[in-house]
Amino acid sequence: MAAIKTEEKPKINEIYGQMEAMEHEQLVICYDKPTGLKAIIAIHNTVLGPSLGGTRMWHYTNEEDAIKDVLRLSRGMTLKASISGLNIGGGKAVLIGDPSMKNEAYLRRFGRFIESLGGRYITAEDMNTQTSDMEYIAMETKHVTGLPESKGGGGDPSPVTAYGTYLGIKAAAKKAYGSDSLEGKKILIQGTGQVGKHLAEYLSKEKAHLMLADINEDRAARVAASVGGKIVSANSIHEIPMDIYAPCAMGGQLNDQTIPALTCDIVAGAANNQLDKEQVHARHLMDHGILYAPDFLINAGGLINVYQEYQGNYSKALAMEKAEKIYDTCLDVFELAGDQGISPHEAALQKAIKRVQDMGKLKMSW
Repeated sequence: MAAIKTEEKPKINEIYGQMEAMEHEQLVICYDKPTGLKAIIAIHNTVLGPSLGGTRMWHYTNEEDAIKDVLRLSRGMTLKASISGLNIGGGKAVLIGDPSMKNEAYLRRFGRFIESLGGRYITAEDMNTQTSDMEYIAMETKHVTGLPESKGGGGDPSPVTAYGTYLGIKAAAKKAYGSDSLEGKKILIQGTGQVGKHLAEYLSKEKAHLMLADINEDRAARVAASVGGKIVSANSIHEIPMDIYAPCAMGGQLNDQTIPALTCDIVAGAANNQLDKEQVHARHLMDHGILYAPDFLINAGGLINVYQEYQGNYSKALAMEKAEKIYDTCLDVFELAGDQGISPHEAALQKAIKRVQDMGKLKMSW
């Protein structure tokens, strides 16, 4: 008789190790057999307020990849909120599976899991989730933003994300070239989803020479046609001659293999967690003479937008006005980095972490 195999034990110690390394408060594993829902919610830090961050849906290879992603993304939300001066903490959620799995029951079940956290986590849309999904989630919890404008929400936050990223690119150009004009600059946008599409529109108005890459070639073709851009292969983007590289897809694109191949002067895009290994690859970019605009700084427009909605009495004009501060904050970060001889990423981390620490001391004395 063959021996019955025992189930492999979860690597609990490794999960706690990751949480400790990134200083997370809470990790919530959610499962619902009837709907097939598999979700993970990570709450990184609530010193500045309840955690706020979007829900991403992706067909992860395994649970370990999903946990790693949600932990990194939620930490990035804390940094994003802090450096943007928002009184909100950092959180994120991931749904494991193909977007075709989503339906009313699936999303409402997820909403109930969010409700069970009592307001510690507030969600919004992210990759492969939309305002319509937030409507279903809102049927089960009030802790949701990114609702349609017809429902009193802020609608799709991606145009504000793109606007902030565009301003970050201009600030980087000001630092690298002495002028923030992007006319004639060869700019490659990797990822032509909602943010990449709107970013391309902003850049085309400045008469930049746009190159577009996406694993979804039809989507890239549509965006290229609308802005007069050129489609390039998604498999060799890092070797294509360009002035500015704008990653707007999945993270980890800046690594040991890609950085030496880059031909650009600037990396500035909307993707989260662009640096595969934060400190190491931030320094590698610096050593290669490439100016890096920290992702959690320049892609904060979407968070600024849903934060305005969270506060009530949403105003798109006010969200755009607050996003405009990204330009000056970028220049401050570049100056701090130059003064201290550190990478812009390290300088941005300093500013973000200091605010959390300062507010933490304030709360301790309440």
